[in-house]
Amino acid sequence: MRLDKYLAESAAGTRKVVRDYVKDGKVTVNDQVILNPAEEIDEKADTVICLGRETIHTGKVYYMFHKPAGCVTARTDEDCRTVLDYFDPDHRAGIFPVGRLDKDTEGLLLLTNDGEFSHNLMHPDKHIEKTYFFWAFGRLNEDSKAKLLSGISLKSEEDLAIAYKLEVVEEGNYQDLRERIEPLIRRDIRMNSSRQAVVAGYLTISEGRKHQVKRMLKEVGCYIAYLKRVSIGELYLDEALPKGQYRELTKEEIELVRHLN
Repeated sequence: MRLDKYLAESAAGTRKVVRDYVKDGKVTVNDQVILNPAEEIDEKADTVICLGRETIHTGKVYYMFHKPAGCVTARTDEDCRTVLDYFDPDHRAGIFPVGRLDKDTEGLLLLTNDGEFSHNLMHPDKHIEKTYFFWAFGRLNEDSKAKLLSGISLKSEEDLAIAYKLEVVEEGNYQDLRERIEPLIRRDIRMNSSRQAVVAGYLTISEGRKHQVKRMLKEVGCYIAYLKRVSIGELYLDEALPKGQYRELTKEEIELVRHLN
């Protein structure tokens, strides 16, 4: 096994980080300093020391995280809490988010130390479907639904943004539905919002453009008040998992996601 892969799978850091450790002479194999990240080692027999500590090869790990609103999808951030801040130190090293969710978006986020897994899952050529639940101010009439399903032109982008599936599950006005909406929304609502129309539904896309769901709905006159990713392919968020908590994927769930690649 390559040394950098071994270190990444031993929670020493991401592949990029551990490569720098190796090049800086901070890694030894059987008491010998190794400067080549691609050096082949025997993960079962060799003794690897990184930053003065012996590493233990834990292998590839895959986590499901129920992302709350208010944290950013990043490893570090000077101003905001990150998704990695919710992980125990023993589980945090070496893992990274698979894709991203906006700061105010909740829901299903995967984290792993498996770079190939992440690349295959997020590569745009794979067209892997991701479904979001939303509450929005506005209405979705038949014409708006047809536009979303046939393709919306987003500013400064040539290719149409297409909703592969769209299901409206609730329509009404804010005053009648406020008891169900307000607990979900973190920002203040304007005083005149009680007279506004609201709509809830599920929107499925197969791309990962910046703020894509929000921008698509805005183009048909709907403004997102709450957004939550509920599935990636056939892998659904475990609703028994509280916000801000994580768990390892089961073998069946890992295979379910691998099947998408």
